[in-house]
Amino acid sequence: MPVSSQAEPAQHPSAFQRFVLPGLAFKAVVIGGGYATGREIAEFFLPAGPWDGIAAMAVATAVWCVVCAVTFVFARRLRERDYRSFFRALLGRAWPLFEIAYLLFVVLILAVFGAAAGAIASATLGVPPIVGTLCLMVAIAIATAFGNRSVERVFTWVSILLYGVYAAFVVFALSSFGGRISETFAASDGWHDGWLAGGLTYAGYNIIGAVVILPVTRHLTSDRDAVIAGIAAGPLAMLPALLFFICMCAFVPAIAGEALPSDYLLARLDQPWFRFLFQTMIFAALLESGTGAVHAVNERISTVWQARTRAPLSTRARGLIALGLLAVCMLIADRVGLVSLIANGYRALAYVLIAVYVVPLLTIGVWRLTKSDQSQWGTT
Repeated sequence: MPVSSQAEPAQHPSAFQRFVLPGLAFKAVVIGGGYATGREIAEFFLPAGPWDGIAAMAVATAVWCVVCAVTFVFARRLRERDYRSFFRALLGRAWPLFEIAYLLFVVLILAVFGAAAGAIASATLGVPPIVGTLCLMVAIAIATAFGNRSVERVFTWVSILLYGVYAAFVVFALSSFGGRISETFAASDGWHDGWLAGGLTYAGYNIIGAVVILPVTRHLTSDRDAVIAGIAAGPLAMLPALLFFICMCAFVPAIAGEALPSDYLLARLDQPWFRFLFQTMIFAALLESGTGAVHAVNERISTVWQARTRAPLSTRARGLIALGLLAVCMLIADRVGLVSLIANGYRALAYVLIAVYVVPLLTIGVWRLTKSDQSQWGTT
């Protein structure tokens, strides 16, 4: 199956495009509403305690490194950059199982993003939540309408904003309540049950990002590039979460039940201008995460469309597909709260994705990578 014209590699990809951009794209999909607001961190890492929480993050990071590296190598060998082609090669006739799981994933995360955008707009500007949700919908549709280059720019510039704001946040937090953070870590009384499960579960449902961002791996020129980019993706995605987790430890256990832990901490920093900047950064993180998820759907449709018509999917069509998908998914945000979406939906989804993606990739996928001749892969 031919690759979409928008997925063709650059003539002379830079080191940034080969080694860093895939990791930034992976971080973009992972960070989303629950990560950026601190809700996912409170759900999966805080219950284990400070040191155990960091250990759980290390486990999740290691899983991401391994799976991203194998995924990138597998996709590069295929010379395909959409998830449909990837899973037809990996799962054969069973590839629709992933498509079903991915559609569930898209519905869930876009609903979470819509709910988070609404909560941020309401908390920061005092406007109805639907205003924030609609603004996010329009921004994602515009970003995805213009294809790969537009999406890559979003990943790059939002990442600069995100890392900068998180770094400033840590400086402010340490100066304001660094003593409380130290006390929490000092009072930790050893290992607690659940840290390993928390790390594996969090890694499991987020690892789908490695497939979502396959269009960005068009710049990889060798298996070595793919391995380096995959290993770099784990730390790039987890670093902001680690910094935020350390700051959150100052206010356990009260912060664990907050729908927006970020807003809880920002209120205690008493820096109104920085609170506004941080909430703007979260909105930008929602934008890049939603852009990654919707762009993957557009690329999947574009590949089929081009195979049938030999014409690329138009900018207008990409925008309309994005708007339609976003409108359907984000309606859920009006019905279910952010906390319950993450707690009730993500854990079940993690197990499904591990079963249809991670396990086959690390068994069938690795075995097929040992076969240099793709005709020996046995796919149909």
